[in-house]
Amino acid sequence: MGDGVIVRFRCSATALLMGLAVWSLSMSALAHPHGWIDLSVRVITDEEGRATGLHQTWRMDPFYSLVVFDELRNVPGSSFEEGLDQLGGEIRNNLSTQHYLTEVTLDGAPLTFGDVTEYTAMEHNDRLTFMFILPFETPPPLEGKRLQYRVFDPTYYIEVVHEADHNVPRDDALVHHGEPSCELSIDLANPDPELVLQAALLDINDDGGTELGQFFAETGNVDCRTGE
Repeated sequence: MGDGVIVRFRCSATALLMGLAVWSLSMSALAHPHGWIDLSVRVITDEEGRATGLHQTWRMDPFYSLVVFDELRNVPGSSFEEGLDQLGGEIRNNLSTQHYLTEVTLDGAPLTFGDVTEYTAMEHNDRLTFMFILPFETPPPLEGKRLQYRVFDPTYYIEVVHEADHNVPRDDALVHHGEPSCELSIDLANPDPELVLQAALLDINDDGGTELGQFFAETGNVDCRTGE
C-alpha cells in the first residue's frame, strides 16, 4: 500500500471531514474526489408541522472504513466500541466548525442550526456509519413552503451522494413522515464540463479550493406547497 496509507486514530475524523484523508500512494494519480459518503436524510417535524431538524446518516466509503476500523482495533487500552464512541465525538466536533457540511434553505432563505447533541458512530455492514440529528435553531412551519438542503465537502475531496441504486436515488434516501404532506425529490448534480475537467486534473495533493464542491452537490427538495 505504501507508507502513506495509515491514518492515525486521533486524526481520522479530521482527515475525512476536512478533506485531508491519507490514502495509499498508489491512488495519488486519481482525480478528485478521493472518497465518498452515501447519504440518507429524514426530515423531522413536530405535531404542529414545523421542521425541527434533519436526521442524517452518513456511510463512509469501504476503503476509508477499513482503515479506520483497523486503527480502532489497535488502540492500546481502548476497546473497539470505546474507540467508536470517541470517534463519533471527534467527527461531531469537526463538523461543528464546518456547519456540518450542510446548507438548508426555506423558500430560498437560509436556515441556521442549533448544536448537535444526538449522534453516534457505528460499524454497519463493514462501513463506518455516522448518524446525527441536525436541529434547526428556529423550527419553521413547512406548510406552503419548500425546504431544500445540500450536503457537500466544499473542497470536493470527498463526494457526498444520496443512497442510490444504479445512480438513481433510493426511495429511502430522503423521507418525511407526518404533517404537512410534502412532495420529496432529489436533484442530481449537473456540473459544467469545465468544472469536471478541473476536478479531474487535481491530484491527491492539490487543493480544490472552498467552492468546487458546491457544483457537485445534490439537492434534496421537500416541497409542501400543495396545489401550487
